[in-house]
Amino acid sequence: MRKMLLSFAVVFLISANGFAQNIPSDPSVKTGTLSNGMKYYIKKNTLPEKKVDFRLAINAGSILEDENQRGLAHFMEHMNFNGTKNFPDNKLVDFLQSIGVKFGQHLNAYTSFDETVYMLPVPLDKPGNLDAGLKVMEDWAFNATLSDEQINKERGVVLEELRLGLGADKRMMDKYLPKLLYNSQYANRLPIGTKDVLQNFKPDVIRKFHQDWYRPDLMAIVVVGDINVDEVEKKIKDNFSKYKNPSKPRERKNFELPNHKQTLVAIETDPDATNSMVRFVMKDAEAYQPDITVEQYNQSLIENLTTTMLNNRLRELINSNNPPFTFGSVYHGGTYARSKEAFQGFAMTKEGDQLNGLNVLLTEVERAKRFGFTQSELDRAKSQVLSNLERSYNNRDKTESDMLVDEYVRNFLEHEPMPGVSWEYEENKKFLPGVTLAQTNEIIKKMVKDDSRVIIMTGPKKDNVAMPTEAMVLNTFESVKIADLKPYEEKATIKNLIKPFKSEGKIAKTETDEKLGTITWILSNGAKVTFKKTDFKDDEIVFTARSLGGSSLISDADYNKTQFAFQALTEAGVSGYSKADLTNYLAGKQVSVNPSIGNLTEGISGRTTRKDLGTTMELVYAYFTGLNYSPDAFNAYKTKQSAMLNNLLSNPQFYFSSEHAKFMNQKNPRFIGIVPLDKDWANTDYKKAYDIYKEKFANAGNFHFYFVGNVDANTLKNEVVQYIASLPSTGKASAFKDTGYRQINGDYSKVYKKGKDPKSMVTIAYSGEAPYNEKEALALEALGEVATIKVIEKLREDESGIYGGGARGGMYKVPYSNYSFSINFPCGPENADKLTKSALAELQKLIDKGPEQKDLDKYKEGEFNDHKTSLKDNSYWLNALTKNQLDGSDKYEILNYEEKVKALTVKDLQDVAKKYLSKGKIVATLMPEDGWENTKKEETQPAVIKAGASN
Repeated sequence: MRKMLLSFAVVFLISANGFAQNIPSDPSVKTGTLSNGMKYYIKKNTLPEKKVDFRLAINAGSILEDENQRGLAHFMEHMNFNGTKNFPDNKLVDFLQSIGVKFGQHLNAYTSFDETVYMLPVPLDKPGNLDAGLKVMEDWAFNATLSDEQINKERGVVLEELRLGLGADKRMMDKYLPKLLYNSQYANRLPIGTKDVLQNFKPDVIRKFHQDWYRPDLMAIVVVGDINVDEVEKKIKDNFSKYKNPSKPRERKNFELPNHKQTLVAIETDPDATNSMVRFVMKDAEAYQPDITVEQYNQSLIENLTTTMLNNRLRELINSNNPPFTFGSVYHGGTYARSKEAFQGFAMTKEGDQLNGLNVLLTEVERAKRFGFTQSELDRAKSQVLSNLERSYNNRDKTESDMLVDEYVRNFLEHEPMPGVSWEYEENKKFLPGVTLAQTNEIIKKMVKDDSRVIIMTGPKKDNVAMPTEAMVLNTFESVKIADLKPYEEKATIKNLIKPFKSEGKIAKTETDEKLGTITWILSNGAKVTFKKTDFKDDEIVFTARSLGGSSLISDADYNKTQFAFQALTEAGVSGYSKADLTNYLAGKQVSVNPSIGNLTEGISGRTTRKDLGTTMELVYAYFTGLNYSPDAFNAYKTKQSAMLNNLLSNPQFYFSSEHAKFMNQKNPRFIGIVPLDKDWANTDYKKAYDIYKEKFANAGNFHFYFVGNVDANTLKNEVVQYIASLPSTGKASAFKDTGYRQINGDYSKVYKKGKDPKSMVTIAYSGEAPYNEKEALALEALGEVATIKVIEKLREDESGIYGGGARGGMYKVPYSNYSFSINFPCGPENADKLTKSALAELQKLIDKGPEQKDLDKYKEGEFNDHKTSLKDNSYWLNALTKNQLDGSDKYEILNYEEKVKALTVKDLQDVAKKYLSKGKIVATLMPEDGWENTKKEETQPAVIKAGASN
C-alpha cells in the first residue's frame, strides 16, 4: 500500500519564507520526457554487476477496456511474447533464453486494473545485450505483430489461466466484489476478463485496444543497472522518439470508487472454502492524492506510526494464550482503485467466528480512538520504523537493481515521490523524535468512519456452522461504540533477556580456508564456528547452526507423537518471558532467530545487523538454555493452526497433494499426513517434544555455527566466546540415521477426484534408489530445466493446453542415495490424458535422441547468469558452506560450479534420461468429481486481480 511502506519517509520542513517544501527527487536518477510524451528513468547501479533491469510501464489496464474487450488488456500482454517486429512468432522467448534469461523466473509481465508492466533483466556479459534489451522494450511498446494465427493460438493459454482462478474463492468473490467496489467500473473490469470474450473476440478488437492505449504519452521506460547513463539516454532518444501518438487519442479517463452513506455487508460461504476471514474497509472521504510536499509526507508517517501501534496490540492478542484469531492486522492504504485509499482491517478466524473477529478488530480500534496510545508504544513504533529504514540506508550502496526499478515505475504510474533512501533516512532522524501522542491520537479518530464502510465475511459452508446475519454485523459497530472499555495496559518490558554472566569458554583452535575465505574456530565445548566476511551488503549478517540427527533418531511411536509439536515450541517464549514480551523487546531491532528440529538436523537460523549482533547472540543462547515450557501456549498454537488447516482438504489441489502423498508413503509408519487433523493433535505429546528439544540443544558440542556477512571478526569473536563457547555440551557426537522407509516406486496410474470446477492437475514422477554420482546429479538437474523448456514449447505454445508447468530432476545423498524426476502441469480435465501423452512423448524424445544443443545451451546460460549473481549473495554462500556438513559433498563446489555446468554434454543428459526415465513411472491425475461436465462453464469473473503472462 502506497503510504504504508516503511521506506516512505515523512518529514515536516518549513522553509525560511514559510512555504512548505516539495519532496526532492533522487539526483542519481536521470529522468526525462521525449517529444512524444514518453518518459524515461535511468540509473547506474552495479549490483548485480554486468546486469541491467528494464521495465516498460504503460498507464493502461483492464479499466480502459470496452465491453467487447474484457480481458484483452491482459491478452495484449500475452501477445507481446508471441510475435513482434524484431522477434516474430515465439522467437522472443527463444532468444532471451539463449542469453540466460529464464521465462517466468526472470522474464515476466503483469496487467492490473490501471496499468500494464513488462519486466526484463538482461546480463551484460556479451556485447550487444544492452541493445537487444532496448530492442525488446521498443517492440513491446510499439511493434506487436498481432497476427490472427498467434492470437488464436494464445486463446487456449489465456483460458487456461482463467481456469486456474476457478474455485471457492472465485465464487465468493463474484458475490462480494459488487459491494467492495460498489457502483464503480472496477467491479466489471477484472483483468482476466470473461470467458465469452476471450473465446470469441475478433482479432481487430484487440488491435484496436493496442492502437488506443499502447502509445508514447502513456508509457515510461526504466533502465537500472551496470550501464553508462548518458549512453543509454542517447539510445532511448534515438530509438523511441520516432514513434507518434494517434492524431485523435482517446482520453485516458481516471475512474473513481464512489463513497456511499450506507454500510455494505457481504457474508459469503462455499463448501470448498478452506478458511474463515473477515475484512472491514472504511473509505476515505476524498480521492487519493500523492504526497508532494514534505508536510504531506509527515502526515503519512504519522499514519504509519498509528497503524504500527495498533498492529502491535493485535500481535499481542494473537501471541496470547487465548488468541481471538490466527492473524489480524490493520492499515491505511490503497484499495483496488488507484484513486481511493481506506482504513482497512483483516482477520483470519476459526470457522463460524468471523463476527467475534470483527468485534475484536473494531474494539481495539475503538480503544485506541477513545483512550489513545501510550508513550512507550509510540517510542517502540518509532524505533521499528527507523530501524527498518536504517537497514536500507546502511545498505544503500549495495541495493539490487530489481529493488529500485519498481519505485520508479510507481513514480510514473502513481506519482509517488522518489527522494532516495539517504534523504528519507536523514529526514526521519530529524522528524521522528518530535512526533507526539496528540498527533497519533488525532489520526486514529480521523481514520474511523461511520459511512462508506464495507464488511466482507467468507468461510466454509457447513450445516453445523452458523454465519451471522447482516443485522448482527451492523449491530457490532453500535455495540462497540457503547462498550465498557478500559485503556490499554502496558506490560512490563524486558530489561535483560538473560542474566549477565562471565563465560568460561574459549577458542581452542583456529583453522583458515583461503579458497573459501573462511575462518573456523573450534571452541572449548566442542562447538565449531565458521565465518566468512563479505562486502555484498554493508550491513547484513546471516547465520545458521546445525547438529546432525534431527527426528531420524526418534522412534516411530515418539515421532508420530511429536512431529507436529516441534514448530510450536517457540510459542512459549524464552527465559521466563512470553512470546509477546519477546516481540516487544525486539521491536526496533533487526533480529531474527528461529530454532527448529528437522528430519536430519536440529538447529537455529536467522539474520541480523552489526548493531544487533549482540542481541541476536543473547537470543541464540536463550533458545539453547532457556526455552520455556507452557502447555497453555501450545494449546493456543493448536487453536490457531486448526483454524488455518482444518478445511484445507476442501481445496481440490491440496486434497490431491495430500491423498497422493498418502499413496506414495503407504509403507512408511512415520507418515501420518501433510497437515495435522484433530486426531493427530489429540495424539500429540507436547511434553515429549519439549524434552526432545531440551536434550538435543543440551549438546552444543555437536553443533556447527556458520556466519556470513559484513561482520567484524573481533566483535564476532567476543560474542562467540561469551555465548556459544559457554553453552553446555555432553561431549557426545551424533549423526542422522536412515529410518529405512521408502516411498513406493514402479508403474502406477492414479486418479483422484475432487471439486466441481473443470480443473485438473497432472504429475508424472520417476524415483528410486541409486548410487549417488555427482555428474549424473547435475545432468538430471539440467535435464529437468531442458524438459521444462520442451513442456512449455509443446503443451503451451504448440497445443495451447496449459498456462504454466515444468519439470525438475536431481540426485540426493541423504538420508540415502536416490534420484527423482517429475513433470507437473495444470490443465482442463478434457485435455489431461492428451497432454499427459504429449509430455511423455517429449520425454521419450530426450531418451531416444537427447536434447537439442540449443536447449542445453539455454540451460547453461541461465545457470551462468544466476550463479554469477548469487555469488554476491550472503544466503547463497551460507547454504553452500553448510551443505558439506550434511552430505559430505565437495565443499568447493560453489567455486567449481560453472566449470561443471560448462562440461555437460548432450550425451550426459541423454544418458541419465535413458538410465532413470526408462524405469517405472507414477502418473497421478486430479479430476473433478463426477458430473462436472454438466456444471455451468461460463465463468465471467475469475478471482484474479493481477494477471500475468508467464508465471
